[in-house]
Amino acid sequence: MHAHDEPDHSHSAAPSDGAPVDGTAREWWEARYAERDGIWSGRVNAVLADVVAGLPAGGRRALDLGCGEGGDVVWLAEQGWTVTGVDLSRTAVERGERAAQVAGVAERTRFVAADLATWAPGAAERFDLVTASFLQSWPVEIPRDTILHRATAAVAPGGHLLVTAHAAPPHGDLPEEMRAYRFPTPEQDLAALQLDDGWDVVVAEGRPRSSTGPDGERHETVDSVVLVRRRPGQVSA
Repeated sequence: MHAHDEPDHSHSAAPSDGAPVDGTAREWWEARYAERDGIWSGRVNAVLADVVAGLPAGGRRALDLGCGEGGDVVWLAEQGWTVTGVDLSRTAVERGERAAQVAGVAERTRFVAADLATWAPGAAERFDLVTASFLQSWPVEIPRDTILHRATAAVAPGGHLLVTAHAAPPHGDLPEEMRAYRFPTPEQDLAALQLDDGWDVVVAEGRPRSSTGPDGERHETVDSVVLVRRRPGQVSA
């Protein structure tokens, strides 16, 4: 799933029967977003909200990787952060811009339609919080480990990087083409970051939770949560 918050009825990005399963990831996700206006709930990811509540008051610049329709971006802006959201889908980004305008936080948000496999912030641009919530894509893949490793360079000294992922199927009604997806463990996501000794690992754990499937039934699943902090005085490469 290349997006970050809860869908209206499910925590999965399962395509409808008519969505293509070939072509590029951008083409697949544009088709996914074209299915209807608003495929995510617009609510903030609960892990992100929990983490932000524990962060120091200083330093309020954030970067949301795979921002989807902007739910987390808008919420962070409402908390006083200045936020950049990046997503592969231009349709999703345009919806995020509209959501920020409706919420009255457009002046604290910036949305970028770009491929995270190649996109990077400006050479001198660093963020106090970089977040990637459910940055997963199936049945078309993205170079997720590469994207996560590249994200470390965007974190300012003293800043945090939060990676939240499905570590198990988000519900029990997954299409067959999604059943072969290899859900990452916290250890695997931590390894993908390739951290040096200038970092502290704050959290690396699986967090059980209940989700609601398309049929309305509750399903027990697990999220992988990795939170790391660049030590003050450490300059990114």
